[in-house]
Amino acid sequence: MDKHILLTLVLCWIGCEKQADTLVHQGYALGTSYGVQYAPIDHSYDTVQQGIDSLFYVINASLSTYLPASAISQINQGDSLVIVDKHFQRVYVQADKVWKATKGYFDPTIGAWVNAYGFGPDKALTNISKLQRDSLMQITGWDKIHLTPDHRIRKEKPEIYIDFNALAKGYAVDVIADYLIQLGSQNHLVEIGGEVVAKGNSPKSGKAWKIGIDKPNETGERSLQSIVALSNQALATSGNYRKFRLDELTGDKYVHSINPLSGIPVRSKVLSVSVKAPNCMMADAYATALMVMPFDESKALIESNNRLAAYWILSSDGGQLEEVFSSRW
Repeated sequence: MDKHILLTLVLCWIGCEKQADTLVHQGYALGTSYGVQYAPIDHSYDTVQQGIDSLFYVINASLSTYLPASAISQINQGDSLVIVDKHFQRVYVQADKVWKATKGYFDPTIGAWVNAYGFGPDKALTNISKLQRDSLMQITGWDKIHLTPDHRIRKEKPEIYIDFNALAKGYAVDVIADYLIQLGSQNHLVEIGGEVVAKGNSPKSGKAWKIGIDKPNETGERSLQSIVALSNQALATSGNYRKFRLDELTGDKYVHSINPLSGIPVRSKVLSVSVKAPNCMMADAYATALMVMPFDESKALIESNNRLAAYWILSSDGGQLEEVFSSRW
């Protein structure tokens, strides 16, 4: 399942670096855009930017599947001697927790299936044979990899491919937000590719930060479905509604998500899911998992965890949109 930037920040990201009451950093990292806003602190703008750049550098060196020399790329290439750093370890531990909580519906080893089925906005869903599925199942499964006491990754099959895309952006948001706190910031917002951590209040309004959630729209035009007030929380949204298929008989919209437990794509009326959590890595992972889980199971999971809240946008009869909120949303 591909992850899309489904959040629109209802903020004034502008080209200049300083406003009367807010400092702004913007750029491109981790394959997407990022933005940081905060009330002035006792550190120079350049110092903060250098810190942000340094954090992106070390996170990329650990977790980026696009850099051949990164730790995760070397592991995926079969190097079993790589000693992973604290960033990799933290993401691994969170992935393990969410894998267990979702009973395997969240699985960072699913990437081979995405490629095999040819998921894409303009591609038909490719049928693969039972023999191919059986082969792919041999190299799929979070329980087939292990973090050893000496901080190495042991894989039961060398071909197993690990992809932390469903957590890495959220984790980077948390790391940068923690960095700002260390510098003395009490009011800031960090956003990477639509994943957000909000601390305190907006310096402009003195109220909670306002975050917009996109209306599912296959044309790519941006419009808001909902606006969320966020303070001292993280928010992440996942969806693949730009890749939905239309049932010609009923007019219903469906997205296809791969069930990592079976390797079989399932039709779902869930177009997007937004999750609030204490940290963005957790929100990011659960938002991904809830797109794959059967809706009733996903709702029960969220209700059972008092640290989480969720908001679903579904395609109802005739393709109309339906909103569902968990009790803590």
